[in-house]
Amino acid sequence: MSTNNSSGDLYQQIYRKLLVVVPDLQSIEESGKSIVAGFMDLNLDVLKRGTDKTVIALSHYYRHPSGDSVADPDMEIAVYPSRGIAEALTYQDTIGYRVVYSQGGTMVDVRAKRDLNQFLNQWLDNLIQQGHCIPTQTEIPVFEAVESATAASHVTH
Repeated sequence: MSTNNSSGDLYQQIYRKLLVVVPDLQSIEESGKSIVAGFMDLNLDVLKRGTDKTVIALSHYYRHPSGDSVADPDMEIAVYPSRGIAEALTYQDTIGYRVVYSQGGTMVDVRAKRDLNQFLNQWLDNLIQQGHCIPTQTEIPVFEAVESATAASHVTH
């Protein structure tokens, strides 16, 4: 009998929450960003896309006093759309780096798998509550910013 705490259900929950944060995940080609006032920006990078599996990276960056941008956290996530599941692969922050699968996927760190997927599930809850949503590239109005800057420069001259 399946319970709400079973691993399969956790991976389905992660997948569903991921689609709230990145509704057009399968159509984003390379990267995306969500900016919500008062919260750290959320970055998305598509690392690999296959027929059955997509690997993405989700990250927050903060400005270190040295001026460097530091990822905290930065997670790689495997998404299996046809199965309706997603799982954490790696986690990196200022303290360290953890990986679920090593040696070409032949070794599984069971504790890291549990911890990272529980963290990812909670992080996605937080991102949803904060209002993060990464749009497709076609929704990013880059041309409007250029037009606005051009119009502003004509007004001041």
